[in-house]
Amino acid sequence: MGGFFGAASKTDCVFDLFYGTDYHSHLGTRRAGLAVYDRQKGFDRAIHNIESSYFRPKFEGDIRHMSGQYGIGCISDYESQPLVIRSHLGVFAITTVGRINNKDEILAYLSKGGHQHFMEMSGGGTNPTEIVASIICQENTYADGIRLAQNLIKGSMTILLLTPEGIYAARDRFGRTPVTIGRKEDGLCACFESFSFLNLGYEEEKELGPGEIVFINEETWTTVGEALPEMHICTFLWIYYGFPASSYEGLNVEDTRYRCGHALARRDMKRGIRPDSVAGVPDSGIAHAIGYANESGIPYERPFAKYTPTWPRSFMPTHQDKRDLIARMKLIPDHKLIRGRSLLMIDDSIVRGTQLRETTEYLFQNGAREVHIRPACPPLVFGCPYLNFSRSNSELELITRRTINKLEGTPYPEESVLNDYLDPDSDAYAAMLEEIRRELNFTTLHFHRLDDMVEAIGIDSCSLCTYCWNGKG
Repeated sequence: MGGFFGAASKTDCVFDLFYGTDYHSHLGTRRAGLAVYDRQKGFDRAIHNIESSYFRPKFEGDIRHMSGQYGIGCISDYESQPLVIRSHLGVFAITTVGRINNKDEILAYLSKGGHQHFMEMSGGGTNPTEIVASIICQENTYADGIRLAQNLIKGSMTILLLTPEGIYAARDRFGRTPVTIGRKEDGLCACFESFSFLNLGYEEEKELGPGEIVFINEETWTTVGEALPEMHICTFLWIYYGFPASSYEGLNVEDTRYRCGHALARRDMKRGIRPDSVAGVPDSGIAHAIGYANESGIPYERPFAKYTPTWPRSFMPTHQDKRDLIARMKLIPDHKLIRGRSLLMIDDSIVRGTQLRETTEYLFQNGAREVHIRPACPPLVFGCPYLNFSRSNSELELITRRTINKLEGTPYPEESVLNDYLDPDSDAYAAMLEEIRRELNFTTLHFHRLDDMVEAIGIDSCSLCTYCWNGKG
């Protein structure tokens, strides 16, 4: 995944840029960067690996000598950025959030009739931000170049582009990821997460529409590319990876998660399931669990506490076994709240099932009588083709696909058969549910229904990307 922050100031933007970018650290774990433009000194840039450290200590030394009226910063899971590009348009810096699925097609287009070349990243492949920059340079204005990139790229691409005159911000053409503009007395900012500017004194000014391109300087913002009519914003923003204090399309993340919890509770009340307590698997399941508790009247408790002072983020290591180990060692049991009790746990999702199975076994080993599991989203059946946030490298790693393979003899049955597994009222879905429940040793398992989840979010389903659950993006 990834996130970004840009600032334009009448004085110096570096303080806001540093902290605004840091507030996106939950969206990436491998690379981070800052680029600034100063009218006296020109462009300056710093990029660091943050796999073994956090953003702030890595960049505290850099910002002591950085200055500028304009700047952009990013947190990334993959490529090094922002990049600084010298072109016929002028010198500019660029950072992106998204994914390009047709790289070969675009590289062939860019190489046609010329001798275009690209740097290879350390892990192989071409930096997608460099590809975006090259597309932009095919046109005679930044706005036209950005629109060309939006039209050529299959996947998604949201962009911040820094010039000596100001910053261009462009939301993905289908609005899969957000961009919000904030304003305060001496400048403006543009960011992925709308909460990131609140403590810096900005107030929300505008949320960009799908495909909208705006130009920002220290005085104002101007739309230079109109919003497009079709939106497919990522639903997982509200369910999992969005920060609780953020809002997208005017809908607060934490409040939406409460409503999801309400819906889960109402389904269980009809089933007659009433555990002794409700808990969220920290951190992303907590708000859903609070909503469940508020709706059901069942007390919210913490049967284990997450110990974070000396442990790195559980999603930071690249190897799954290391992530599972760290996730398990973070959780400290509270025996008084576990022994002899029926517990209901809400996690954001089930991907492979490894961590949640180990968490359940952990609770049973510490004396739990029952462990009921309620994922806050429907079963994940498809890998995301639009964003790089998925923890799964292949659909075959998804527990749903492994289960379908076991039941059907293939993880990829005919469409009509697969559709049965997507229908929460079908016999195939019930069989898949029971097989997963037995494999992971849950007392009961019920996923959030897609219709309930869409209703809880409150946006028309046609404007939401639900590809992970039903293949409709």
